[in-house]
Amino acid sequence: MLIPITREKFEQLVPFIATGPQYAYYWGKFSVFLKRLLISIVGVVVVLLVGLVFGEGFNPLRLLLSIVAGLYWWWCPVYLGSRRNAECRRYKYAGFWRGEVADVYVTEELIGTEETVNNRGELVIVENRERRLNLEVEDETGFGTRLQAPLRRTHKGIAPGQIAEMVVFSNQADLGRIAQTSDIYIPSLNLWVSDYPVVQRDVFAQVSRQLSGTRDAEDYPAKRVVKTKRRRR
Repeated sequence: MLIPITREKFEQLVPFIATGPQYAYYWGKFSVFLKRLLISIVGVVVVLLVGLVFGEGFNPLRLLLSIVAGLYWWWCPVYLGSRRNAECRRYKYAGFWRGEVADVYVTEELIGTEETVNNRGELVIVENRERRLNLEVEDETGFGTRLQAPLRRTHKGIAPGQIAEMVVFSNQADLGRIAQTSDIYIPSLNLWVSDYPVVQRDVFAQVSRQLSGTRDAEDYPAKRVVKTKRRRR
């Protein structure tokens, strides 16, 4: 089942400014925070040095740049999350999709490499691998997609045949070709499967309830199933 939603509801699901969960995602681990903090310190120092070169005439701009650089550690996650939201909002149309879990399996993926030196002074490349959940979903029209996310203990209850819901994005008014999909919600487990929280989950829950039963005609077009071209990611 694929039901178009209005642009207004689309923009509620994917807001212009990063949400709290999106901010937390880009906040990262403590080591990531330290890197941002170091950039802030270096930025402030650079601004002060430039101010010494240009003299008192540079003072008003120096104050502004010092504030921007000094707070980089704080506003950077907001910027990154908002930029990612903008990538979704550039699509003209969105729809609420409901299908079922077709397959679920675990793989081990390479997520990065590090260079280190062993006891003999030799350079060694260490591979960082992570166990990831692969979730394949499809609907009655044959449309299917795959989402990969870090493996969590809560994922153990996912099984083929369970209902799955998500938001899809397209540049076609009839949603005939899906360009991007959101994180996936499993209603029976009250569980989200995602690497990045694309949509506002409270708004999504409201959309799901309305489209399942008491649907507001002003918010949504006439309820209809749209046939989409099959795609697997």
